[in-house]
This record gives sequence, structure tokens and C-alpha cells, in this order.
Amino acid sequence: MLTSAVAGFAMSIALIVAIGAQNAFVLRQGLRREHVVPVVLTCAASDALLIAAGIAGVGTLVTGRPALLTAIRWGGAVFLLGYAALAARRALRPGALLPTERPPATLGATLLACAAFTYLNPHVYLDTVLLLGGIAQQHPNRWLFGVGAVLASIVWFTALGAGAHRLAPLLARTVAWRLLDGVIAAVMAALAVALLLG
Repeated sequence: MLTSAVAGFAMSIALIVAIGAQNAFVLRQGLRREHVVPVVLTCAASDALLIAAGIAGVGTLVTGRPALLTAIRWGGAVFLLGYAALAARRALRPGALLPTERPPATLGATLLACAAFTYLNPHVYLDTVLLLGGIAQQHPNRWLFGVGAVLASIVWFTALGAGAHRLAPLLARTVAWRLLDGVIAAVMAALAVALLLG
């Protein structure tokens, strides 16, 4: 039984630590110290929901509907390109980069953006619903595999959100924020292009 939970944790953490739209968003919120706990809870709860759906067999239904997969892919690409443009704009306008110079976003707007980064990203469905859900089916204790996978998500997002403030001294200079936003813009654009070509 414990073997399934450990396997779920290991597989989930291997998938989740790769830099992507959701991780970049959590990192930015952590650096700004803005609505970090609700963002971490939203990401972890979303992963738990999607992993549970995959283990329950929803992945099989989704793969049988190519039109739905195409719509998700295009919608996600448009969203990621839009966010890449915003990050690029921040990188080119240093005055807008310092956290103290921008008014904090509302909780509602932040959670809406967090949900968009989660549910408009087709890679989230591939990793959680299809891949983790499919691998869980091969374990005798598939729900314990899911518990391990969800625990990995909770640990990762908590560490990312809570630990980001340690980077604050490094990012106290405008040039560092410009570099961070430049990297975020490049990653988002690359993910969007990969979705469109995939």
C-alpha cells in the first residue's frame, strides 16, 4: 500500500517541478507576497480534483473527443500568448516591475487568473488526468497512488509559494524583475507555440 503512495508522490513531483505557466504564476505571487495562501490552495485543490478525475476514468472519456481536446489546446494557447505579451510588456517597462509600485490585484482577479493558468493549460490535463490517472490504474491501490500524487502537489506549491520571498533580496533590483518577466514571457510563448504545433 505504501509503495503505491510513494510511487504517486514521485511521479507527481517529477511532472510538477518543470517550469510552466502555473508554477511561474505561483512564483510571481509568492515574490509579491500577494494572496499566496489562496493561490497555493487553489492550485493544490485543482490538482487533487484533476488527479481524482483521472483515477476515476475521466481521461478515457476525454481522449475519445478530439474536438474537445482541440478547443482546449487552442484556448490554452491564446491565453498563454496573452500572458506572454503582458510579461514582455512588464519586462520592457521597468517602472511597472517593482512590486511596491503596482497596486495589489484583488483576490477575485488573482484566483480567476490562477484558475485560468490551471484549467486553460492542456498540459495540466495531460499530466494529471491522462498520465497520472493512467499510471494509477496499474497500481493495486490506485487511490493511494492518488493520495501520494496529491500530497506531492501540496508540498510543491506550498514550498514554491512560501519560499519565493527568500528570492526577494535578489529581485529587489529592477533589472532582476525585468529578467524574471522576460523568462516568464519566453516560457509562456514557447508553451503556446508547442500547443499550436502539437
